[in-house]
Amino acid sequence: MEELKAIRVLLAPVARLDDPTVGLTALHGELTQTRLKILETIQVGVTGLREENREVRRRQDRMISDLNETRGELRQLLDLADTLRPLAELPRPADDPGGGAHPHAGSASPALEADPGTGTGPAVSAAAQPPTSTDTDSQGGTMEDSGRQAQPEHEGQDDALKKAIEAAYQGNATPTAPSSSAAPPATGQEQDPRVTHGVLLLKAAGVASADLIAHRDTWEWLTALAVDHPHFRTPPSVEDVKEGRVQTVLSGRSLIGLLIKLWETRSATTPLDADWALATTAYNRIAAELTAVDGEGQTIRIVLDDGLPHEAGD
Repeated sequence: MEELKAIRVLLAPVARLDDPTVGLTALHGELTQTRLKILETIQVGVTGLREENREVRRRQDRMISDLNETRGELRQLLDLADTLRPLAELPRPADDPGGGAHPHAGSASPALEADPGTGTGPAVSAAAQPPTSTDTDSQGGTMEDSGRQAQPEHEGQDDALKKAIEAAYQGNATPTAPSSSAAPPATGQEQDPRVTHGVLLLKAAGVASADLIAHRDTWEWLTALAVDHPHFRTPPSVEDVKEGRVQTVLSGRSLIGLLIKLWETRSATTPLDADWALATTAYNRIAAELTAVDGEGQTIRIVLDDGLPHEAGD
């Protein structure tokens, strides 16, 4: 009997396997939950990779289209060069053997008249004149001069734009940033959109963190859009909340990258396009929150859900 008691004591841990709280049933439930979480994580990662691949494919198509356009322009330039080459090889007016009147040689005719007493008039006058350049030389010089002039002008416009953005960020009244020479000047008190965008970037640079609430599909689109920007960092954690929404925290640096990509997408896409609608709405929501920042310690909370109250917690 004592041996049986000893065997029963040894078999007591085995009997706990039938316990629904700590036995095989509980272990099976934990394994099932773990498997579901792993499948969900894998599905989220696969969806993000699929969106990134689609974006890469779209950019590759745009690059191929741009290369084809550049190739066509180069072919047109080659055809134009072939057309202008015979004109550049025509004899200069000073080398015309016929001595006939050239339409552009009227101003040089007095200098070519020789003094009867010396007999060296034509040679002296020809040496005194500067060498006549061909059409090709004049075109090359004009292109080089225009390139030298365009670069300082572009740098001056960038400096003026930076000063206008910094002044607007500090709250000073400044004129509108200069636009390109082809664009008409701004009238009234209308502010350059680039200045407003630059002020938002400066405000985002001063933000430590911002809460973002959106649907998982919208968050995946935002991540696929900004993932290739060097200043965007994927948050370490994305929390699932009710009804398919997610909540995460973005740094100020990531906000800068996201704002830049939203600005570019909104400007590049056509109206009534899905990317245009998503980029415009997200940009305006972030801009509204950054504009309201006054340095009093309030939490920046960006909500991409019109059905969720702005100040209510989840």
